[in-house]
Amino acid sequence: MTGIDSFDGYLYPAEPKRRNAAELKGVTLVEGDICDAAVIERVITRDVDVVCHLAALAGVRPSLAQPLRYMRANVEGTTVIIERMRALGLQRLVFASSSSVYGAKPGTDVAAFREDDPCLTPASPYAATKRMGELLLSTYRDLFGLGVSALRFFTVYGPRQRPDMAIAKFVDAIRHDRPITLFGDGTSRRDYTYIDDIVTGTVAAIERVQPAQYAIYNLGGTHTISLAELVATIERVIGKRAVIERQPDQPGDVPITYANIDRANAELGYQPTTRPDEGIERYWAWLAGRPMP
Repeated sequence: MTGIDSFDGYLYPAEPKRRNAAELKGVTLVEGDICDAAVIERVITRDVDVVCHLAALAGVRPSLAQPLRYMRANVEGTTVIIERMRALGLQRLVFASSSSVYGAKPGTDVAAFREDDPCLTPASPYAATKRMGELLLSTYRDLFGLGVSALRFFTVYGPRQRPDMAIAKFVDAIRHDRPITLFGDGTSRRDYTYIDDIVTGTVAAIERVQPAQYAIYNLGGTHTISLAELVATIERVIGKRAVIERQPDQPGDVPITYANIDRANAELGYQPTTRPDEGIERYWAWLAGRPMP
């Protein structure tokens, strides 16, 4: 198995990424940019069976500040990868998309998001680039027979997660008695998905993706909790109260994410097993160096 990572330090320092990568077993890791066609030619060769494209510049709010950077990494980079696959006749791709493609639904009392939603109103440049990726891959299926499973991840968390994500930031701040910033009134809701469930769904997609077939799958936890409930759960797990600083809602944020997983369950056998309270307890145990429950 061969992997590629640029160890971009844009959202947070590269060192945590390098530490995580050092723990990989059975992976030959190439350092490089997915927009660099010469590097991709070294990584994707004729003997590749499946390409699992997880690379992206992530982050909703930062994408408002640097949309061109997101377009390059997420759209151009994806195009470089699938053009290399087309040149070699490779036809099996798993693509990491995002729940952010659904955009803002009015209120928080809404039906679970289904993959047949047209997704015409993404709320940030990041979300738009992910939807562009899905549409681009659909075109390559129609024109060149590329087989695609596009996985819409819903707020992934757990050990080794990005330190700029809410759970990681809140846990770190509360444990060190620093204030946390909450945007909005605390009623916004997220479908948090534990990393083990995401890995299980991704592996299932890798095993099942077929040439000339295109499918989108929601990989979520199917259990939404509010921002206020999330903070209360972290307080309980850590045993400390949060010092809260409130700010207005931010552009690009959405009031709710909520996955319908019927298709993923039927076609991938996907069934998440970790609720947010359990996942946060596991994350806290890992962070504290204790065995995870």
